[in-house]
Amino acid sequence: MPASAEPLLVAIVGPTGSGKTALSLALAQHFGGEIVNCDSVALYRGFEIGTAKPTAEERARAPHHLLDILDPTAVFTAGDYARAARRVVAEIAARGHLPIVVGGTGLYLRAFLEGLFAGPKRSEELRERLRKTARSKGSRHLQRMLARLDREAARKIHPNDAPKLIRALEVCLESRQKMTALWQRGREPLIGFRILRVGLDPDRTALYERINQRARRMFDFGLPEETARLVERYGASLPLLQSLGYKQALQLLRSEVDRESAIAAAQQAHRNYAKRQMTWFRREPEVHWLRGFGDDAETRKRALALVEENWQKMSS
Repeated sequence: MPASAEPLLVAIVGPTGSGKTALSLALAQHFGGEIVNCDSVALYRGFEIGTAKPTAEERARAPHHLLDILDPTAVFTAGDYARAARRVVAEIAARGHLPIVVGGTGLYLRAFLEGLFAGPKRSEELRERLRKTARSKGSRHLQRMLARLDREAARKIHPNDAPKLIRALEVCLESRQKMTALWQRGREPLIGFRILRVGLDPDRTALYERINQRARRMFDFGLPEETARLVERYGASLPLLQSLGYKQALQLLRSEVDRESAIAAAQQAHRNYAKRQMTWFRREPEVHWLRGFGDDAETRKRALALVEENWQKMSS
């Protein structure tokens, strides 16, 4: 790596199925980089098929970090991720290598790059009450509750995103302040790096077709069986089993739906998630958007040129 007061850090963003893993591997191999996972579920051991984790062959092509580091029962917040990722990228840079942060969990990436506000500590008692409310009245009821306390926060959180709504309500109720007011205080952005955000924006129709195919492959390659093993070991109430794909596989195991219905529901859930991801990442600052998938030769060529340009700026 060229000598520089501020080493380069690349963050690859984009919707699920857009080829972020393929692009991260191409960049890592070309520039001598190390890949840092930014997918909240891929942090956990045992969640393999439904998270589309890099294969053993892919992991052998470049060092990977923050994969399979947690027991499925562990609690790991966005703040925990930010601290762990900042430590890892500092170690990568100290070795003279290029840190490449890749994944689709927007909140974790924002916490890592921009820091989090100093909110109140978790209250499991309050959270459980709000979870019961969500189960009985739906997550849209939580959004209406939040709107009465903090209209701006309610506007920014998707009505189906119960975990974020619960955290926002917890912050408002425990701090007795608006969450949006707290957002403006005490945030500590990542310093010491030149940050390059690279976004993948493939054609929407092609993306949805790829998402549909991938969701079906997950079921064909053993997602229901993986889910059954997780249920046997940790119980069906494990919160992570409500994540994409696993929720539908669990419904299949319970005979609540047939196989084709479970696959169709998983496909729809992944497509909806892709829409939310693009809405989130469109708000991120200074993203260099590339039209196409990360495994397209032309997209990869443009990404390599973009990183090369910023790489050279470090030594100029």
